[in-house]
Amino acid sequence: MTKILVVDDNPFITGGLEIILATMDGIEVLGAAGNGAEAVTFCQNHEVDVVLMDVRMPVMDGVEATKEITATTATKVIILTTFDDDAFILKAIENGAKGYLLKNNDPQTIRHAIRSVMQNQSIIQDEIWDKVKTSLISETKPDLSDLGLTAREMDVMKAIASGLSNKEIAKNLFISEGTVANNISALLGKLGLDHRTQLAILYLTGRVGGGEM
Repeated sequence: MTKILVVDDNPFITGGLEIILATMDGIEVLGAAGNGAEAVTFCQNHEVDVVLMDVRMPVMDGVEATKEITATTATKVIILTTFDDDAFILKAIENGAKGYLLKNNDPQTIRHAIRSVMQNQSIIQDEIWDKVKTSLISETKPDLSDLGLTAREMDVMKAIASGLSNKEIAKNLFISEGTVANNISALLGKLGLDHRTQLAILYLTGRVGGGEM
């Protein structure tokens, strides 16, 4: 059973999400919080698997709350918001968010995101990633030669930055999906990163989230 906390300063949002999530098999909603500070305290005192986190809230925003939660608990955070602001996305990723979705998604998309992050995958909605990627690739392409990566590892990073799935990467590089997964795991370990979105940002900017390597 995946245990969920819903965080939003709008009670209509939290109430609606609680009702929707309660109908899904394998998901238990532990409660709701109205700001980031409440979310941090709740996660530190309860075993929460996934937080669905709003961004703009009083007392403590969702980006700062994500940083506190991921630093002090094993809880995974999915940012769920109406705002597709580039700065928020990159900062949330830097702070440890595993997913970033717009609130207007259908329930099954949210369910899929929850399942994916529980399997240690990162999820960013295509519309959001395309917007971020466009702004990032307008910058000068970074020199990644000092990372000591092989040609295959660079190919995998480029494919990830293009938004391709493991299946698509396998097809393009003529390797198995298992080999792709192994290559990604090896890259994350070599570079000290947590998830594939950070690989994409590193390839495009030379940075992880908002920080330098």
